[in-house]
Amino acid sequence: MSRMSQNAANPCAGAQAPASDDLYARVGQEQPLLIVISGPSGVGKDATVTRMKEMGLPFHFVVTCASRAPRPNEAEGIDYFFVSSERFEQMIASGELLEHANVYGQYKGIPKRQIQDALASGLDVVMRVDVQGAATVRKLVPGAVLIFLTAATEEELVGRLKQRATETEESLRTRLDMARREMERMCEFDYVIVNSHCHLTQTVAQIQAIIRAEKCRVIPRKITL
Repeated sequence: MSRMSQNAANPCAGAQAPASDDLYARVGQEQPLLIVISGPSGVGKDATVTRMKEMGLPFHFVVTCASRAPRPNEAEGIDYFFVSSERFEQMIASGELLEHANVYGQYKGIPKRQIQDALASGLDVVMRVDVQGAATVRKLVPGAVLIFLTAATEEELVGRLKQRATETEESLRTRLDMARREMERMCEFDYVIVNSHCHLTQTVAQIQAIIRAEKCRVIPRKITL
């Protein structure tokens, strides 16, 4: 058998191939992941992360900073860190944020130190960001796992936004226009999940399956900040 035939039969062959003991040592050495949950406004990003917390899943859930007042039932330090626009701009200037954006006239951003500390401790990190923020994370952290949530139909998305009772007709139209543009960016993500109404547990199960599959990659993702 020629050298070319031998290499074809054994794709792992090579002059610098690891010893057998080294290969076995690699098995089971899981690297922590950075999981980004994103999608248009109204698809249930917050609700999905809340259900994951309720289920006691062993992740570090990043708390996003937001320059707005809390909505009913939102708690400081759990749902968001609510800060003033002035404080947020200070955080931008001092490099405290992994990414940030001005969305609908409000700042949102991800504190960098939270992620670094959690990854260093070996925990997988889950963050929820808008589509624009996910694109920024992909540029800064190419090894992140990007998951796109979507409603089953646009009609369902409209219904969810109306149920919030926080949208004016004008703001609703703005969000729908944005949602249509964001749907066109779905191909920039690694996975897509249809987060059907009243099926949050199923959505979480799909996210868990994605994470399990990622842990089985032959070449693990590397997360560096």
